[in-house]
Amino acid sequence: MAKAKKSVRREYSKDDVKALKAHSKARTPIAKISKQMKRSIPALRAKAHQLGIGLGHQR
Repeated sequence: MAKAKKSVRREYSKDDVKALKAHSKARTPIAKISKQMKRSIPALRAKAHQLGIGLGHQR
């Protein structure tokens, strides 16, 4: 049986936070942000919630 891939935590740099805020303001789709930043969607949502900003579209 294949081993499960171990996730490695990467800290958010100041540039990462700045980019996330810019994407929030631009209303960039979260799937696009996820690919660009190489982070999972739940991780991005959690960080955005921590920063108090919205991500993706608003319903």
